[in-house]
Amino acid sequence: MAELPAREAMEFDVVVVGAGPSGLASAIRLKQINPDFSVVVVEKGSEVGAHILSGAVVDPVGLDRLLPDWRSEDTPIKTAVTDDRFYYLSAAGALRLPNFMMPPLMSNHGNFIVSLGSVCRWLATKAEGLGVEIYPGFAAAEVLYDANGAVAGVATGDMGVGKNGEPKDSFTRGMELHAKYTLFAEGARGNLGKQLIAKFGLSNEREPQKFGLGLKELWQVAPEKHRKGLVQHTFGWPLDNSTGGGSFLYHFDENLVSVGFVLHLNYSNPYLSPFEEFQRVKTHPLLRDIFAGGKRLAYGARALTEGGYQSVPKLSFPGGALVGCDAGFMNVPRIKGSHNAMLSGMMAAEAAAAALSAGRSHDELADYDAAWRGSSIGKDLRKVRNAKPLWSRFGTLAGITLGGLDMWTNTFGLSLFGTLKHGKPDYATLKPASECVPITYPKPDGKLTFDRLSSVFLSNTNHEEDQPAHLQVRDMSLQKSSEHDVFAGPSARYCPAGVYEWVEEAGAPKFVINAQNCVHCKTCDIKDPNQNITWVPPEGGGGPNYPNM
Repeated sequence: MAELPAREAMEFDVVVVGAGPSGLASAIRLKQINPDFSVVVVEKGSEVGAHILSGAVVDPVGLDRLLPDWRSEDTPIKTAVTDDRFYYLSAAGALRLPNFMMPPLMSNHGNFIVSLGSVCRWLATKAEGLGVEIYPGFAAAEVLYDANGAVAGVATGDMGVGKNGEPKDSFTRGMELHAKYTLFAEGARGNLGKQLIAKFGLSNEREPQKFGLGLKELWQVAPEKHRKGLVQHTFGWPLDNSTGGGSFLYHFDENLVSVGFVLHLNYSNPYLSPFEEFQRVKTHPLLRDIFAGGKRLAYGARALTEGGYQSVPKLSFPGGALVGCDAGFMNVPRIKGSHNAMLSGMMAAEAAAAALSAGRSHDELADYDAAWRGSSIGKDLRKVRNAKPLWSRFGTLAGITLGGLDMWTNTFGLSLFGTLKHGKPDYATLKPASECVPITYPKPDGKLTFDRLSSVFLSNTNHEEDQPAHLQVRDMSLQKSSEHDVFAGPSARYCPAGVYEWVEEAGAPKFVINAQNCVHCKTCDIKDPNQNITWVPPEGGGGPNYPNM
């Protein structure tokens, strides 16, 4: 590739990478503290909210602290939870768990059912009203460092580069955004966050981060099927006892239902398909009738951080900090993270504001890292710290029972188990295919259950086809000798968007990557057994365009 022109540069007090709940909360809080701070948010989606996907039942504690008067405004947060149900599913039946048996922290009363994408769009208007600059369609592709090795900002990716790596007629050089402090709010398995964790050793002496894959559909159901305010969670079927996960079903707004499935990515059978398990769970008698006469409106998928208290890395490093799911603040039993994401963004903003006010720059925001465990975030995660390892260690029935008991005792500041370890990272949990039984999934009916390609169509995913691959395979021969020959090609099953295929060519298997289908869930980056696939940002604006997920 010919030598490129130098990038233009812009100077800011704070650069925020990612316009999700944590990033927008950071930007808003900085401007609340000092309107003169220069703050910019870069977002890889085509617009704010385009890449946001969550259940979502929101605990309003973060909003209450950031924008205390939000309840008196016209917001997209309209549906309060009125009915909260938990079920254990067998193949044909459902056992409801009495609410009085659930630990108090599991109650959803006082929470709200929302489209988190719509909430982020609303938060963006708040941020812009305070003077925050927001640049959607610009992917932060590179961390910039100063002469001392401190983070000095980010560079956005070049636009208009062909597959061959050469500039096209439409080529535009990326921008350098220089900052005194940079906050990384990319969401689960953030590309730059992953690099920073490795460079600065932020996960040293921490447990491995754990992940889940969340898949979701948005339906418009028949009015007589709608139960506005109903929140329903299930575990058990269609998964076996050794595989963690479950479904969610949320009724909100006008005849809308969010239905989804979360699969823990520490599963062991390479023949398992998270997408197919999601389609199967909708056929259960408890769920299927809800969708009769309804219409599927949208589909998407996204990785979730599940390691919790034990796995949160060091949050600060010279010149910046991790916030939200770049750090991993999701509460797994509650399936909630946006409240902690917002609170962490506010904490990081307050630490950065104090540093800027003291005339500091490019040093470590140590107060932020030191404070989180004693904050409401730490208290929230500490109470549930053993739920995930108990589930992984003892299976669904025993693990959830023990986890519930531990959460009850933690209500009073006690724990039966101390702080358990997670064990292996998720990429190391697959068994060789020779030790596992293939799973035969039913064909989709096109009414209640669907195939992956028609689902991806509903995600409005689009990538410029003539661009460098954003799914990078380090060693293609290893992909054949291990991923295919040992593990029977699980990438063709764990990907919820049909990106990966093993096809026969000239009598030999060939690995095919359909990058244009990618919904940016990051599962391949997490679950590949050899860590041989790396997700990097494609050209800015590429990927899904979720309207209201």
